[in-house]
Order: sequence, then structure tokens, then C-alpha cells
Amino acid sequence: MSKTSALLAGLTGAALVAAHGHVSHIIVNGVYYENYDPTTHWYQPNPPTVIGWTAAQQDNGFIEPNNFGTSDIICHKSGSPGGGHATVAAGDKINIVWTPEWPDSHIGPVIDYLAACNGDCETVNKESLRFFKIDGAGYDKAAGRWAAEALRQNGNSWLVQIPSDLKAGNYVLRHEIIALHGAGSANGAQAYPQCINLRVTGGGSNVPSGVAGTSLYKASDAGILFNPYVASPDYPVPGPALIAGAASSIAQSTSAVTATASATAPGGGGANPNPTPTTTTSSNPAPSTTLRTTTSAAQTTPPPANGNVQTKYGQCGGRDWSGPTACAAGSSCSVLNDWYSQCV
Repeated sequence: MSKTSALLAGLTGAALVAAHGHVSHIIVNGVYYENYDPTTHWYQPNPPTVIGWTAAQQDNGFIEPNNFGTSDIICHKSGSPGGGHATVAAGDKINIVWTPEWPDSHIGPVIDYLAACNGDCETVNKESLRFFKIDGAGYDKAAGRWAAEALRQNGNSWLVQIPSDLKAGNYVLRHEIIALHGAGSANGAQAYPQCINLRVTGGGSNVPSGVAGTSLYKASDAGILFNPYVASPDYPVPGPALIAGAASSIAQSTSAVTATASATAPGGGGANPNPTPTTTTSSNPAPSTTLRTTTSAAQTTPPPANGNVQTKYGQCGGRDWSGPTACAAGSSCSVLNDWYSQCV
């Protein structure tokens, strides 16, 4: 299929991309960096150079547990290094902002890892990366909510802090939501890993040991095969233990954008390369006109013409479900467990 045909096919299918999502951008000390957009950049012959890794997730889809031992779990399907990086200081807080279609049914943990590239992250072999966990939030009993719910309530964004004692160098930030709405059944959990290239500055000396991305989880792990539909669940966040001194999460807040910046090419290292001031003050702003934006209709599903028809990836059944049970053309209602059925 030609690039033009693929683009037309992608745009035609965009109306069915109803749920899930990807990281749209990050904000570092007020500076906005565009991330890779699989729903548009994949089809462009000359996509922009960004900090995020490319991935074949044009449907904003997920990695299933049966594939957790494959390279797709490292940085999503067919993931390959982004062409540039953002520069942050050890101790900085990064606001990671998702596209707005993340569904409220997709409850689960939010987890962040770092891996040293030992060279340029733009050319690193992903299977050589060793990831260490810097946060991992699951179910907050005091607040009565899942980390993915907190992310959504925080403007579809998650605040993560780079360890203050981290050694300067190039790192891949692996940010992930694991959706558990179908996790009560084998192979029912859904992992959404996102990888971003960072250059970390500072005077620290710590480089924690880590594990290969293909060894982070197994399909049978207690936090992967798990029924979330119980009162006040005791949820074990999957993956390796947090590094020393790390917290499961920091206090969540949004970040105002005061400037935009392009990804820095390998070998570059300015903290804010060519920042462009902007007057935007909202916590989740539309991108500046200095960037190629990713806010086209392809990211959002229009409401179905028939109110009784559910969009693809939407809920179509389950215990006490009172919404639509018929699915949009090209999808059918699949029972994941007693509590949740989904149009797939």
C-alpha cells in the first residue's frame, strides 16, 4: 500500500478510534515538547523530529499480556527511538500529558521507569535498555480511586519526578498505564507503554540497576491477572520494586506552558533549546503555532449517529451496565468478564 493510500485508510478509520490514547506532549519547567503521534505521524512521509519513540499503534491500542515477553512491551508495538530528546535536570518534575480520549472505564496503575542509554538514546538498541522503577501508583484506598482515574482527573496528565541524585546522561523514560477492566480474565489486561528520550543534567552519581523491558511483567503476575471490581482492592503494582528513595507517586498537579521547544538532535544539550515564548496559561493548552500540532479530529471519536450504538473500544455490556449494547460497524461486543464487555 502506498503512503497516500495508507494515509487515506488511516483517516477513514480514524472515526473508529474511540478510546485508549497516547502521550500528546510533556511539559518541563513550563516548556512544551511535542511527542510522537501514531495516529498522524505514522502516515507522513516526513514526520517531525520529536522526543517520543515511534510505534505502530495507529489505533491507540495496547500490548496484551501474551506479548509481555516480546520486544513490543518495551516501547509499544514496533517501537523505535525518537529522533531527538528533551533536556531536564535531576530533580525536575515532568508533566506527561495524554490525548483526551482516555476512557473512564480503563482503571489501573500508572508506572514510570528510566533506563540509561550509555550513549545516544536516538540510536540505542531497545533490548539493551535496563529499566528501573521511579514511581508506580495503583489503587489509593484513602482517595478511593485508581491511579489512572487520578491521571484523568488531573487533566489527563501525570506528574513524575526525576530522581535528584541521578547521574547526568541520556535516559529513556518509559511511562505506562495498565488498564485492568478486563484483567479478571487471562490475557485481559491492557498495557500502554510510551517511551521518551531525555538528557538529564546535574551532579548526581546514582544509576540504579534495572531489568530488560521484556522481563518487567508476566501474564500471570498478581498485578496483571487481577479482578479490580471488588471493594477497596488490595492491588499489587506489577514490575520490579521502586528504587531506593522513590515514592509510588508525588502530589499531582498540572503545569502551565510558558514556551515551546523542539527536540534536540543527538549530541545537543541545551536545557531549553530555542524555546519559543507563548502566552498560553492553561494547564493543558493547545500547542503553539510554532509546532506541528496533533489536535486533529483523528484523535477524537465523533458521537455515534445512533445513540444506541457504542463506538469501537467502548463498553457494551457487563453487570449493571445500562448503556448501548450494539457496536459500531467493524466491531462487535466481546465479553471480557462479568463486569465488562467491550466493542472490539
